[in-house]
Amino acid sequence: MDQVTIYGRASCGFCLRARGLCEAKGLPFTWVDMMEEGLTKEDIAAKIGRPVYTVPQILVGDRYIGGCDDFFAFVRENEAALAT
Repeated sequence: MDQVTIYGRASCGFCLRARGLCEAKGLPFTWVDMMEEGLTKEDIAAKIGRPVYTVPQILVGDRYIGGCDDFFAFVRENEAALAT
């Protein structure tokens, strides 16, 4: 699987769940802590090319996936490919 990028906050349970899924599945990921980096939702929107209302915002490679629930669904749908 391509590199996963998670834009989130350490205080966000959904962000931590998405990060935990990557760790549990051994997926390569980059965690971007918006607070530590001084990033706003507007900054992330400019990076991904769509409005941001919630975190986390997750990409796989250059493909926008969405939030935590979207990412869990994406991983489930691609489970067979991840096993190889």
